[in-house]
Amino acid sequence: MSQVTFGDRLAAEFAAGRHLCAGIDPHAGLLADWGLANDAASAERMGRDVVAAAAGVAACVKPQIAFFERFGSAGFVALERVYADAREAGVLIVTDAKRGDIGSTFAAYADTWLAEGSPLESDALTVSPYLGFGALSGAFDYVNSHGKGLFVLAATSNPEARELQTAKQADGRTLANVMIDEAIAHGAPADTAVNSVGVVLGATLTLADFGIDIHAERDGAALPVLAPGFGHQGGRIEDAGQIFGNLGKALLANESRSILVGGSATLATRVRDRADAIAQALA
Repeated sequence: MSQVTFGDRLAAEFAAGRHLCAGIDPHAGLLADWGLANDAASAERMGRDVVAAAAGVAACVKPQIAFFERFGSAGFVALERVYADAREAGVLIVTDAKRGDIGSTFAAYADTWLAEGSPLESDALTVSPYLGFGALSGAFDYVNSHGKGLFVLAATSNPEARELQTAKQADGRTLANVMIDEAIAHGAPADTAVNSVGVVLGATLTLADFGIDIHAERDGAALPVLAPGFGHQGGRIEDAGQIFGNLGKALLANESRSILVGGSATLATRVRDRADAIAQALA
């Protein structure tokens, strides 16, 4: 029996009409909005509540680990409990860690976040390729042999990144475009519907400014796009077709603050409403 890939699991979510990536960002302001203290126990409470609201509704959850690790060991214990809930509920976990390093160091990051049995095991990991795409090789075995996924930063909304991401190689491609091409090349066997390696593209960007042709036809499996910027940051899901074009065939629309503001009492309603709106816009 062939292995179920991360791309296969994403394809199942998309087939069910689920495209929301529910962010878990327990920063101090949001915890205060929930009436909670700025501590690890409160971060755990928020994370576990988001998982419960997302189960069967969102395609995945995306914990931003910086908001947990700031509490030290207690934060990691809290994160482990959030992950345990997600695994029990069958909710895909995309760890937002943006790891990037070389050699054994990156391999250790991959072991932490992708290894079966790790208390922090997730289904996919966001990674930074700007030390060179080959520096991510320590995670490729998890993609190819263990059904895990990666989301590679390609074009991001922070202005200080633009100069780097729009720099051109000798062949004329921007670095952002190179990351897209590399993700496609490393993602999955040709007979899968959705790649297991995707890219992060900001929903508030004009991708042509990064040398990315959104209308280009690309053969093979659909490239998953993790798109932050919808909701609070101003991106409109109704504009997804104009923003991403052919790159939006396997879109995960990330929303964090727009579903988290307002406290826990109405969280489930907000998650369901945003999931429904995203599904309708992408149908």
